[in-house]
Amino acid sequence: MSRPILFRIERLTIAGGDRRGVTAPIVDDLSLSVESGAALGIAGESGCGKSTLLLAMMGVVKSGLRHQSGHCLFDGVDLLRCDEVEAGRLRGGRIALIPQNAGLALTPNIRIGDQIAEVLRLHTDLPQSAHRARVEELLRQVRLPMPGSLGRRFPHELSGGQLQRVGIAMALAGEPDLLLLDEPTTGLDVTTQLGILGLLADLRRDRGMAMICVSHDLGVIATLCDHVAIMYAGRLIETGPTRTILRNPAHPYSRALLAAIPRISTARIPSSIAGRPPAPDQPLPGCRFAPRCAHVMADCHAGIAELAPQGHDQWVACRHPQLDTRETQPEAANQQNPLAAEAPPLVDISGLAVTYRRRHVLDRLLHRAPARKAVESLSLTLHRGEILGLVGESGSGKSTILRAISGLWPVLDGQITFAGTVDLTMPVTQRERQILRRIQLIFQNPDASLNPRQTIRDILAQPLELYFNLSRREVTERAQALLMDVRLDAGYLDRLPGDLSGGERQRVAIARAFAADPDVILCDEITSALDVSVQASILQLIRDLAVKRNVACLFVSHDLAVVQALAHRIAVLYRGRLMEVGPARSICTAPRHPYTRALLAAVLEPDMQPGRDMVGAMRDDDDIVSHGCVYAGRCLSRLERCASAMPQWSGFAEGHPACCHLLADTGIPLAMP
Repeated sequence: MSRPILFRIERLTIAGGDRRGVTAPIVDDLSLSVESGAALGIAGESGCGKSTLLLAMMGVVKSGLRHQSGHCLFDGVDLLRCDEVEAGRLRGGRIALIPQNAGLALTPNIRIGDQIAEVLRLHTDLPQSAHRARVEELLRQVRLPMPGSLGRRFPHELSGGQLQRVGIAMALAGEPDLLLLDEPTTGLDVTTQLGILGLLADLRRDRGMAMICVSHDLGVIATLCDHVAIMYAGRLIETGPTRTILRNPAHPYSRALLAAIPRISTARIPSSIAGRPPAPDQPLPGCRFAPRCAHVMADCHAGIAELAPQGHDQWVACRHPQLDTRETQPEAANQQNPLAAEAPPLVDISGLAVTYRRRHVLDRLLHRAPARKAVESLSLTLHRGEILGLVGESGSGKSTILRAISGLWPVLDGQITFAGTVDLTMPVTQRERQILRRIQLIFQNPDASLNPRQTIRDILAQPLELYFNLSRREVTERAQALLMDVRLDAGYLDRLPGDLSGGERQRVAIARAFAADPDVILCDEITSALDVSVQASILQLIRDLAVKRNVACLFVSHDLAVVQALAHRIAVLYRGRLMEVGPARSICTAPRHPYTRALLAAVLEPDMQPGRDMVGAMRDDDDIVSHGCVYAGRCLSRLERCASAMPQWSGFAEGHPACCHLLADTGIPLAMP
């Protein structure tokens, strides 16, 4: 029995214009509908129009764009044509939005509880005397610990996962019928992501809300949504039940998106989609995906294909749908580790300890407890030509280790040795210029590390002029060669970072790091916010450059599927301590520590089995054990002594050691979940 339609989009076109007055569609003649209580996912690469469409569902058109035609009907009300009073009544009330980064959407100098109470004041009839109790109830519903005291905190005092749940609580305050989600888990680690998705699924079931989730992550959509709509260049190109589309996609673009997703089951870098989406004002006859399509035929250029039925409830806009002919790539074993057993390590970390705050005399006088160490007793090696993956949840100390190696954060204890003799525990300001050149750090967000007022030519010229005695002509030639290495052409030299896409800016950041001709590259979550196709191309780029230049790479990520695709070895971190280290394939197929197993279980893949348990992977109130294994408070397999005795390392002979009492007792790796 079908449910009533709650939201309907009818032939919507939203366009932008240039200085010549030429209009270009950002959302082009798009129609879809959502039933009451249903969940729809909207997927596609960055720039395909997903976020513009989501804002239109709120009755908002971004500055510089205009509503050209079509309707956005919520319960019969056209949000793009009704007056602002009516639209404002619906927004935040019956329609609520959870933004991509809840931390940026919250006011930093207003307490969490007061911000949620503001929604109650504007969109409910609840008396003010009942606001405090309702705020605590909402925080409890989104599974935040100690809701009474947490409501008195400021946004900066919460973690990323907690802020995202505060954003959900604010959205729920108005008792919405429709919840709009804009990349709700981007940038979150895999276990936090799993907890957020489990929470959203439970809330949808308990409240009967409809949901529309915009995401480039098809694993998120597979977990949360009943139906999926695939967008490309502003148009809807395939839609239908989620499991049908993800198991048997008919459009070549849908198939290419799925092929670009890294998977635990395979040990290879996935295929990226060649080329890039067309600009909105780029005239293209026929199918807009044709220039990138491996199955293009002459009639694809004749005109735009309309959505047509392909089996039960599956609609595809393609003249030559590829039903039941999905190409499969042979599984390739992870590349052989280039390090030789007898070769000395390029970077040798021994007994490393790092804290966020040093203990001063005043701390002792006031009997303040020592600050918890962000990294403790860590020993690790990195060899020339090796790619070492460093994985763990947010707060596990991954980025702290990179900053300690690069000299950006002080070392409390232990040693970091480079090339056998150079002490890297000294701060970056005291290091010789050649040591600075040989160790380069690529940050997670290229927007924060590239000067927006400098051209790409100037950005690449800085390390070339700083470390090498080159003429202006030689600098330009090297800059052009660097752009070619990261698969950009010389035409980018005179552009500003703001003129580039997110993936292109990340490529420029990589080119700048390699401009110094380094021996070690430190990569800090450099693919976490990229769509899957761009991510695949960045992973392949890092692999190619590391092999070509024989560079050692320490690659930080929270996603084991991404790291396995790239790395020779993987080191697993929890609360600043190593849990296990081993060959990438061995870590992912025969994990030896329960924490590694939990990380693997949290990896989302589009074709995972239905009914998956999404509860319990992430808890904020886990017990912190002071004497035993730091993971004991969350471990479902813990023994009695796990909380009182520090486990010893076992398994060195197999080249896959782990720090766990279970392994010491049995020596048997844990089975895959």
